[in-house]
Amino acid sequence: MTRIAFVIDPLDSLGIKKDSTLAMMWAAQRRGWEVFTLQTSELSWQVGETFISARPTALADSPDNLAASSDTPFQVGDTIRQSASTFDMVFMRKDPPFDMNYINTTYLLEQAEEAGVLVVNKPSSLRDCNEKFFTTVFPDLLPPQIVASRISELSAFHTECQDVVYKPLDGMGGKGIFRVKRDDPNLNVILETLTQNETTAIVGQQFIPEIRDGDKRILLIDGEAVPFSLARIPKAGETRGNLAAGGSGVAQPLTDRDREIAEAVAPELIRSGLVFTGIDVIGDWLTEVNVTCPTCIRELDRACGLDIASDLLDCLEAKLA
Repeated sequence: MTRIAFVIDPLDSLGIKKDSTLAMMWAAQRRGWEVFTLQTSELSWQVGETFISARPTALADSPDNLAASSDTPFQVGDTIRQSASTFDMVFMRKDPPFDMNYINTTYLLEQAEEAGVLVVNKPSSLRDCNEKFFTTVFPDLLPPQIVASRISELSAFHTECQDVVYKPLDGMGGKGIFRVKRDDPNLNVILETLTQNETTAIVGQQFIPEIRDGDKRILLIDGEAVPFSLARIPKAGETRGNLAAGGSGVAQPLTDRDREIAEAVAPELIRSGLVFTGIDVIGDWLTEVNVTCPTCIRELDRACGLDIASDLLDCLEAKLA
């Protein structure tokens, strides 16, 4: 029997209505796989091998049914400490922040990978492929962009572009994102704050007006794009489309340009062992490559009659075989 472990945030912190990891767990459970959950603190290394202290975990019903009920969503067993090599797959599904704890977790997972466990996504690539900076591998797909910590360089970029979105390299969910228009008197204080007085590099991107039509999340399974995107449309008065920032999601078929971008990034994703990813596209431009904990499975499944988690597990079963 296939055994799969999910490294996650605490179970009671998962959003029952929309969490993508729950879709993966349910898909594995339907196949009769043994499903376990753990947190990053429950990985360890001793005497040449990585150990996992995890709990057998079952969903009481499908995630969508759970979201509509008040029943207890999980059935959780006792914690069992066992060698990572007893598992077939481990999913790293902990949300950022991408801090030293996250990095140390990838070291432990890399040791599990060395023991023959299929780790999704590849631990070394989780470290190397910063979600904001990884876009620089594809300069022809980007809007005008800068990565810097010096305020003089970031300010000069604003003078050139006039309307710029600045954001931290390690953020998520729309946190710490600022749009700075022409003649904005807050430019310097925003840059001082984001760069922590020129000690931390940040990203600046020319503002893309097509954000009004949505920040499109396109999911890829081993480089193959799901045929629909979720356009996350900003709420009134906002420039951030993130669902966590109040945006609303609208499913829509991929455009020709969406497919062109997905096909351009796919070879690098495959080479890097990034099996499940989400790219963000605004207008005709690539803006981010999400590798740590891509979401939007549930929204696309409901809107388009898909079963993305099962497609993902099909892919992983083939890799195991």
